[in-house]
Amino acid sequence: EGNSQGNRRRTAPDRQLLLLLLSCRLAPAPAPAAAQLCYSVPEELEHGAFVANLAEDLGLDVAELSARRFRIVSRAGARQHLEVNLENGILFVNEKIDREEVCEAGGACLLHLQLVIEGPLELYRVEVEVLDINDNAPAFPWQEYVVEVTESALPGARFPLESAQDPDVGTNSLRTYQLSPNSFFSLEVQSRSDGSKFAELVLERALDREQQRSHRVLLTALDGGVPERTGTARVVVTVLDANDNVPAFDQASYGVSLPESAPAGTLVIQLNATDRDEGTNGEIEYSFSGHAPPRVRELFSVEPRSGRVRLKAPLDYERAILHELYVQAKDRGPAAVAVHCRVLVRLLDVNDNAPEVSLTSVSAPVLEDAPPGTVIAVISVLDRDSGANGLVSCELSPDVPFHLQASFRNYYALVTAEPLDREAVAEYNISITARDGGSPALLTRKTLTVQVSDVNDNAPRFLQPSYSVYVLENNAPGASICSVSARDPDCQHNAYLSYSLAEGRIQGMPVATYVSINSDSGHMYALRSLDYEQIRSFQVQVRAQDAGFPPLSANVTVTVFVLDQNDNAPVIVSPLPRNGSVATELVPRAAEPGYLVARVSAVDADAGQNSRLSYQLLQATDPGLFSVALYTGELRTARAFLDRDAPRQRLLVLVRDNGQPPLSASVSLLLSVVERVPETLGDLRELSLGPEAATPALTLYLIVSLGSVSCTFLVATLVLAAVKCRKGRRSLRGSGCAPGSCRDDGGSGPPGYCYKVCLSPESAKSDFMFLKPCSPRPARNNEPGPERLPARKQRAAKNALNAASQKASGAATSVWAPRYGPLYPPLDYQHNVYIPGTPTMVGNKEGPLFLDQEDKSSFSTFGKRKKMSTYCDIHDNVMINNDLK
Repeated sequence: EGNSQGNRRRTAPDRQLLLLLLSCRLAPAPAPAAAQLCYSVPEELEHGAFVANLAEDLGLDVAELSARRFRIVSRAGARQHLEVNLENGILFVNEKIDREEVCEAGGACLLHLQLVIEGPLELYRVEVEVLDINDNAPAFPWQEYVVEVTESALPGARFPLESAQDPDVGTNSLRTYQLSPNSFFSLEVQSRSDGSKFAELVLERALDREQQRSHRVLLTALDGGVPERTGTARVVVTVLDANDNVPAFDQASYGVSLPESAPAGTLVIQLNATDRDEGTNGEIEYSFSGHAPPRVRELFSVEPRSGRVRLKAPLDYERAILHELYVQAKDRGPAAVAVHCRVLVRLLDVNDNAPEVSLTSVSAPVLEDAPPGTVIAVISVLDRDSGANGLVSCELSPDVPFHLQASFRNYYALVTAEPLDREAVAEYNISITARDGGSPALLTRKTLTVQVSDVNDNAPRFLQPSYSVYVLENNAPGASICSVSARDPDCQHNAYLSYSLAEGRIQGMPVATYVSINSDSGHMYALRSLDYEQIRSFQVQVRAQDAGFPPLSANVTVTVFVLDQNDNAPVIVSPLPRNGSVATELVPRAAEPGYLVARVSAVDADAGQNSRLSYQLLQATDPGLFSVALYTGELRTARAFLDRDAPRQRLLVLVRDNGQPPLSASVSLLLSVVERVPETLGDLRELSLGPEAATPALTLYLIVSLGSVSCTFLVATLVLAAVKCRKGRRSLRGSGCAPGSCRDDGGSGPPGYCYKVCLSPESAKSDFMFLKPCSPRPARNNEPGPERLPARKQRAAKNALNAASQKASGAATSVWAPRYGPLYPPLDYQHNVYIPGTPTMVGNKEGPLFLDQEDKSSFSTFGKRKKMSTYCDIHDNVMINNDLK
C-alpha cells in the first residue's frame, strides 16, 4: 500500500528508479560470493512495504532461507531500516526511513546491505537508494525580518535576505524566491558554491525617509517538488538617515585552509574593513551576515571590534570538507550600512579516526576435524578518514591455525589454515588487528574466541600396559579383586568409558563365570571362590570402549595370580589301614636300636611353607621304645626290646604342616613284636595275631555296624532324590527360585556357600544365572530351621557322611578325599553358566551364608540392561558347590 501511494505521488523518481534497476540488471553478473544488487525505495514508506524479491533475484530456494540462516549483517548499534522475510525472501521496510535523517549531506542516499547465507557460506552486497520525496516545505528561521536601508542608497543597491531551509534534495529542494509586488524593491536570487540559493533585495528607486519611513513586503520561498511547497516571511525595510560612506573590505572573498584537528580558539582569519568617515561613523563592527548557516555559527565566531574569525567548536573533515562564512562590516554611525564578504574555509584531513572492526560469527564452535578453508567468521572494517588515512589492512595474531581471506573491499573471511586438534588446544583467542595507512597509523584490536568442538578421534588408553593381580584362594564370591582404569583425551560423551570382559574360557568355562567387571568404574569382582590347587593363574581381556560414534575401544590383559592358603590338611599316604582297621606293622624282637620299623608318608596339596610337613609321635604304648624323624617320618626303635615289653605296641603319629594356622592329620599304627618277620606280604596277611584278635563279638559288631550304615545311606539317598524331583517339577511350572537349604553341621563337613538362584521367565532363552550370597537369618514364626529338623533325618545325614568317609579311607588306591563331602553335591554344569554381575554381599568361607529377607542383588551387566522380575521367596535357598571339576 505504501509503495502504491509513492507511485501515485511521483513520476520523475519512478523513471529514475527504472533506469537504475536496468543499469544494475544489465551489468555483468558477479560471482555468487560477491554478487551486488541495486534497488531504490522512496522514503517515508510504512512498515512492511515491498522493496525487492531477493530470493528470486539471487536465485535462492525460499524453503532453504531459514535453514541456511539467510540474514542481513549490520554493524553493532546500527538501525535496521530493512529486513528480509525468510518465508518468501522479500526485502521489506522494517521501519520508516527519513532520508533527511539517514543522509545529512546531499547527493545519493545509499543503504549498503551485507547479506550472508550459510551452508555453504555466500556473501551478497545490496545497495538500496533512498529516494527523496517532497515531504518538507521551505522554512525561514524567523517569520519577520528587518532590513535597514539608508535613504542615500542608490538604485541597484543589494541587501541579502535571510535564507530559507529545505531539507529535501534535488528537485524537491529550495528552487527560488518570490517577492510580493511593490514599487521600490525587486528580488534577485543568487546561488552558492554548494548549489543552495539565497535572495538579495535590490533597490529599484531612491528612497525618501520623509515620505515613507518603512516598507513591508512578503518574501516567499518555493521548492521544485510536485505539488510545490512554499514558505513565507515578512520583510520590514526601515529607511535610515543618510550615512555618506560605508565600510569596505580589502577583498570581496577570502580563502583559508585549516586542519580538522585544530583546537577551539584557533585564529582562522583576520578580516579588515575601512570606513572613510570619522568618529562613530568610522568605527566598524563585524558580525555574521543574516544568511550565514546555523552550522557556521556553531563552529566559528567573529570578534566584533577586531574582525578576527576564530574556531569555536571541533571540526570534522568526514562531515564537511568546506565551510562558507559570510561576514558583514557596519560602522557605528547613524543609519550605518553593512557591507559583506565571503570567507571559504577548506579543511585538511587528519588521521583522527581509528578503524572500526565488526565481527559476525558464522560457525561457533568449529569441529576439530573441519578441513582447511572452513569459514569461521565474517569480518568487516571501516575507517571514516579519506585517502591514505582510510586505507585499512587486517592481520591476525601469530601462531594460530587461521588466516584471513579478502572477499571484497573492507570485508574479510576468517578461515582455518590447518587441521585443528581439540585435545591440544580447545579454545583460540584470535586477536584481529586493523591498521590504517595514516602517519602515525591508528589501529584497532578485536578478540574473537573460537571454541573447538570434540570429535571422537582418540581411543581409550589404559593407565598400565597390563595388570597383575594377586588374590588369596578361598576368597569370598563377589569380593573385589582389582580395578582397571583407562583415560580418553576426548570430552563429553566421547570420553565416557564403559568396561567389559572379552569373550574367553578358563579351564573350559566362560570367563564370565569367574570374574565380572563394573561397566562404569572398572572394578573387577571374583564370582567364585578360587582354589590354588585347581588353578594357579588365568588371564582376562578387559575392553574399555567410549560412547562416541563410531565408538573406539582398547584392550588390556589382566593376569590373576591365585595365592596359596593353608586350607588343605596333610593326607596320609602310607601306611594305610587295611580291612577297615588300623595299619599294622611287624617288628622283630631282635631289632637293634635305630631299626627302621616303618615310614610314615603324607602329602599336602598346598604349596610352599603350607606344604612343609613335620612328624611327631603323639601317643605310644611305650613312649621310650620308638621315635619318629621330624621331617622324614621314619619310625625307628629307640632301644632294644625287653622281655617285659608288650607284644603289641599301639602308636599314634601326628603329621603337621607349617602353615598358619597349622593343619594336621594322624595315623594309628599297631606294631606286633614277632620272633620272625615273614618274607612276603601274603605271609603277613595270613599271619595270625593271636587268639585275642579273633574275638567273635568284634566280628559281629563290625557286621552289624556296616549293615546299619548301608541301610541308612540308602534311605537318605532315596529321600533326597524324591525331594529334588518334586521341587524340580515345581520350578518348571513357573518362574521362580530353585529351592534349597543352607546347613551348618557344626564342623562335621567343610564350610559351604549358600546362594539363592533366581530365574526369570526368560531364563529358558538365556544362559545367564544370577547368584546371590545368603546371610544368616532367624527362622520366621514356626518355620523349621536346621536345628529343628527331625532327629531321625539328622542322624541319617550324619551316618551317611561317616559311612562315606570310612569308605574313602578304606580304599587302597584313593589318595585324595573330596574337599566337600557328599552332603554338598556338586552342581550340574551341563550348560554354560554366565554370571555377568557382581553380588552386593561378600560371602565368608568360615561359615555358610544365608539370605536376609530384605536383601536384594545388584549386578553389573553389559550391553542392554533389562530389569527381570523374579519371585524369590525367603525359603528358596539352594546350595551351590564352588568345585567345578
